[in-house]
Amino acid sequence: MDYATTNDIQEIVEADRKNVWHHLSQHKQYESQVDPRIIVEGKGMRVWDQNGKEHLDAVSGGVWTVNVGYGRERIADAVRDQLVKMNYFAQSAGSIPAAIYADMLIDKMPGMSRVYYSNSGSEANEKVFKMVRQISHSHYDGKKNKILYRNRDYHGTTITALSATGQEQRKAQYGPYTPGFVEIPHCLEYRDQYGEADYGAACLRATEEVILSEGPETIGLMCLEPITAGGGVIIPPEGYLEGIQALCKKYEILLHIDEVVCGLGRTGTWFGYQHFDIQPDFVTMAKGVASGYAAISCTVTTEAVFDKFKEDPSDPMSYFRDISTFGGCTGGPAAAIENMKIIEEEGLLENCQKMGEYCLSALEDLKAKHSVIGDVRGKGLFLGVELVQDRETKEPADEKLVQAVVGDCMANGVIIGATNRSVPGFNNTLCLSPALILTKEDTDIIVGAIDNALTKVFG
Repeated sequence: MDYATTNDIQEIVEADRKNVWHHLSQHKQYESQVDPRIIVEGKGMRVWDQNGKEHLDAVSGGVWTVNVGYGRERIADAVRDQLVKMNYFAQSAGSIPAAIYADMLIDKMPGMSRVYYSNSGSEANEKVFKMVRQISHSHYDGKKNKILYRNRDYHGTTITALSATGQEQRKAQYGPYTPGFVEIPHCLEYRDQYGEADYGAACLRATEEVILSEGPETIGLMCLEPITAGGGVIIPPEGYLEGIQALCKKYEILLHIDEVVCGLGRTGTWFGYQHFDIQPDFVTMAKGVASGYAAISCTVTTEAVFDKFKEDPSDPMSYFRDISTFGGCTGGPAAAIENMKIIEEEGLLENCQKMGEYCLSALEDLKAKHSVIGDVRGKGLFLGVELVQDRETKEPADEKLVQAVVGDCMANGVIIGATNRSVPGFNNTLCLSPALILTKEDTDIIVGAIDNALTKVFG
């Protein structure tokens, strides 16, 4: 059968059921209980499944990716035209779209200067870890090789990226992990683990204690999300990231900001770190770079980092001896160019800020109505609603009930997210990350669906 031309969608469903292994899915249910969901079309903020049911997507493709919305013909056309002209050559040579996009990107990132292409956020982060380890060997006799990561942060799905991940359930059963990764405390003030007046200062002091305990001479990198994503949508306390930068400078530790989720407009600036007065040594990005229209990720460095890999041209081991096969695909940067142009031309950073404020205010109104909401937080169109059994004790809501809220919204045509298999006992935060084209009308629909779901599930 020619599945590409069939009009029998049930045959597609059966082919999926028989052969496809879905991400993040328990497949037992598909044997008899339910059909796997097939998303067949998207336009703007909406997608349609195999049954023709329309859904308003408040999580940009399920994992915070489709920043400019669905159905952007100009991106698809740009990719098609580029692939016909020149689809691929290993990134050991350059390409026209890669050069153009790197120039556009660096223009948005003062202090950064070099772009290394690969094809996923996990891989982009792996490149940083490899660069840091190589710098350790070439400049510090291999001693400055440890990498600090933060509790609740997530940096990818490979074994080494998981080694840098502070989410126990994400990591469970995949060890042993890559050695040399050391955890520092989270910075979620709602879950204050110190009980002191200045929470940010307490976090910094605890972080410095880890540095001193491990030995600054052994630490090469600190790796952080600017706003923690799957660990609970965590906005850092005032002065925290600036303090992290100061610690890194004090102990000669390179600073890596993982912008895989926050990059390219999600928080109302080009990058999440730009809300704060810091200058990273590495910035990584993926999801929103091309809004899912093509696979692409970027590892961006300062010139000072880049220079460390060309100090001795006579040494055959002195350059960055790495390659990403699909970093040579030209469709990724071709899509990224149009994606960035759309964000600029349509004023989507400004819309993200405006709609983010409107949505945050609407969620605060929900908090006043529903005692199950313990905390509302976010920046731009990256928002979290933490659900609790009791506001006084802050005991987390049962995650089955949290998922019931997500399920009720889905049943009523609105797709939202929730922290899932991340932090044991704390998978209790609803997550919103709608496309940057969000309108007030769509915001009201999303918040209304959550309101109704909370009433139905919690009373």
